[in-house]
Amino acid sequence: MKITPVETDKAPRAIGPYSQAVKGGGFLFLSGQLGMDPATSELVGDDCASQTEQIMRNLKEILKKENLSFEDVVETTIYMTDLSDFQTVNTIYAEALGTHKPARATVQVAALPKKAKIEIRMTAVLP
Repeated sequence: MKITPVETDKAPRAIGPYSQAVKGGGFLFLSGQLGMDPATSELVGDDCASQTEQIMRNLKEILKKENLSFEDVVETTIYMTDLSDFQTVNTIYAEALGTHKPARATVQVAALPKKAKIEIRMTAVLP
């Protein structure tokens, strides 16, 4: 099986030895995104809401690079440092995905890179 990296300058560059996404086996695997501005690679704010909104924009741009949308997403994993922000994240996530509801897991973690409050990764089906 051939694995192909996917990169776009409309989402933040990877901050480690990984790709923004990879294609393989009929899927697009999107690496976890933080709420970073693509131009500066800095977090857009200290609050979970602004970081979540930026994450959803970043994920949308990576999907768009492969002519995909949130409608093609089959699975999402959300990592949060504080589950008390769960309802805020749920609202922003639901607005971004509309009526589409992929499988999802949400996990509280002790810490995330750059002291982010949230990280989201996705898997989408390729046409």
